[in-house]
Order: sequence, then C-alpha cells, then structure tokens
Amino acid sequence: MPEDHAAARIKLEREVRGWSTVKLAEEMAAAGHPINQSAIWRIESGKPRRRVNLDEALGFCQVFDITMQDLTGPPGELATPRVRELAQTYVQMTLEYRQLRAAIDRNQMHLREIQMELDAYGDKGPEQRGQVDELLRLEERAAMRNLHPSQARRRNQGQPPADE
Repeated sequence: MPEDHAAARIKLEREVRGWSTVKLAEEMAAAGHPINQSAIWRIESGKPRRRVNLDEALGFCQVFDITMQDLTGPPGELATPRVRELAQTYVQMTLEYRQLRAAIDRNQMHLREIQMELDAYGDKGPEQRGQVDELLRLEERAAMRNLHPSQARRRNQGQPPADE
C-alpha cells in the first residue's frame, strides 16, 4: 500500500503545482535526485506500476517539501478533485488579496502625501483653503459624473454626456 500511496501522492503534488512529468523530472534533477520523465509516468500510471526507490522517495519529499510519512501515507481527501480545486483557488485568491492589499497601502501612503501638500497650501490663508475645498468639490463631482453608468454608455457610443 505505501507504494500505491506514494504514486498517488506524487501525481497529486505534481498536478497541484501544474507541473508536467518533464518539469518534475527537471526539479528532481536540480535537487540532486535525477529521474527521467517516463519513469515518473510509470510510477504514477504504469501497469504494472514502477516502484519508487529510496533515493527517489527522498527527492520527491525534498522537491514537494513533504515528509516521508506524507509521501507514503494515504492521500485521503487531498486526492478529491473538488478539494484540490478549492485549495488552488484559495491560494490564488490569497495571492491576489496580498497584491491588492499592497496596492491599497501604496495608495493610502500617496493620499497622505497629497493631503499634506494640500493642507500646506490651504494653511497659507482662508482664500487658499477655500480654493482647495472648491477644487476638491469640483473634481469629485466630475469624477462621479464619469462613473455614472449612463455617462459611461454615452461616452462608449461617442456621444457627449447629457450635461455638457
């Protein structure tokens, strides 16, 4: 049974990473455990299945960053396509979230810098403060008009917005 579990886990780990058998063979060679692509295929799918030797098993553990127990134990729920799909989606969305969070953080920092400059200009006197406030109101109204769906539809059709 451990041989069958290892074969299933090797295939699972390779597929989760989106690797071909060629890519896995390259990763194994880079880790100092060379094995050719056809041997990997025979381990995963051969009839009869090719056995995994100890050096290869250690290499698979290293490349996949799993323990020998993980490699030879029953794959369990990890092998179900739905769980693999969920795990892949979760990781992808987490990475996207981190990228968006970093962009939001950069945006906030930039906004603080702009606010400081606007405040410095407005601090010169009530007339300058009024100019900044009025300019911000005008810019916000213009931006909101540009976001309104009816305006976007008119722009896409090459027509000027209704209030112009």
